[in-house]
Amino acid sequence: MLFAAASGRQYYSLRETFAPIRDRMLFIAENGTLVMHQDKELYSCTMDKAQVHRIIMEARQVAGAHLVVCGKESAYVETSDEVALEEISKYYRRCEKVDDLLAVNDEFIKVAICHFDGTERHVYPVLEKQFGEECQVVVSGQIWLDLMNIEASKGKAIEYLQETIGFTYEQTMSFGDYFNDIEMLKVSYHSYAMENAHEQVKGFARFNAPSNEESGVLQIIRRLLDSPVSLSIA
Repeated sequence: MLFAAASGRQYYSLRETFAPIRDRMLFIAENGTLVMHQDKELYSCTMDKAQVHRIIMEARQVAGAHLVVCGKESAYVETSDEVALEEISKYYRRCEKVDDLLAVNDEFIKVAICHFDGTERHVYPVLEKQFGEECQVVVSGQIWLDLMNIEASKGKAIEYLQETIGFTYEQTMSFGDYFNDIEMLKVSYHSYAMENAHEQVKGFARFNAPSNEESGVLQIIRRLLDSPVSLSIA
């Protein structure tokens, strides 16, 4: 079995979380915009710098929004809000505080926005209207929204791995709970929605898993190991 952590989290954060086995697995980080193995880049889907600048300027106009510009080398923030910085640090281990996000020089893969009153209501309508035809605009959690290359998704990253490593749709298992998981569920025959997943996301999964609070992913994987079949797990 090939195991991958497919997450909206930063690669450096995932690498720390899975430190004991990080050289034995894949990392599909930043919602599929960066795929890493043994600290080597296998795949990336970057954003145009001018496009990122337009997103920054528009998002700055949304009251209560805290921006994270994600590059291959680091994440970058300009907020000084301590509560926001604490939340951001949960997902971005390598994060640099800057005076002006427009002055950052990196290869950009994502712009993430945190809004404590909810991104689905307060951020998505504004940015989807402005950038929905040129970017992936995805609500990735109750207080998080991500903007990426129009071609980027966890599903696209998994399709790349299916083609290059050589496993099939029928041999792929994935677990999801929010809108940034939909494309991943679509490219996996063994697609599981968590019990606590967003109701709209559940319709894209073939199977159900117990909630995150019950370690639902581990329950399903342990059940699989008790009755092994040929699968690649993403």
